[in-house]
Amino acid sequence: MVSDPIEAFFAQLARQAPGRLLRRTAGTIRFELEGTDGLDVWHLTIDNGRIGVDRRARQADTVIRTRRDFFLRMCRGEAKPLTAWLRNDITAEGHFRFVVLLERLFPAPPAARHPRALTGEPG
Repeated sequence: MVSDPIEAFFAQLARQAPGRLLRRTAGTIRFELEGTDGLDVWHLTIDNGRIGVDRRARQADTVIRTRRDFFLRMCRGEAKPLTAWLRNDITAEGHFRFVVLLERLFPAPPAARHPRALTGEPG
């Protein structure tokens, strides 16, 4: 069992990527998380529906930087990546399409419901 929520988030992505959303996506994202203990680095490789995760700091198509505590809020669904980018809570270097893709990788806000559930339309 993984006790660190950020490590658990990345482990879950590697185990069960949202494949239907990533089927035609390929590229790499490096996350640099600043904390009191220094810099924490995570590297995602997206390859047509599969996600590989490792801890090596290497070249990436997009580099996302933020504070570790803020990233934890995104992992819990308390903050959304695009809004965070607009507010400069995260910064991005490289291909912007991967910043947009982050919206699909992170969980929805707590107690969020799909709009179809409110209208009664079939999903």
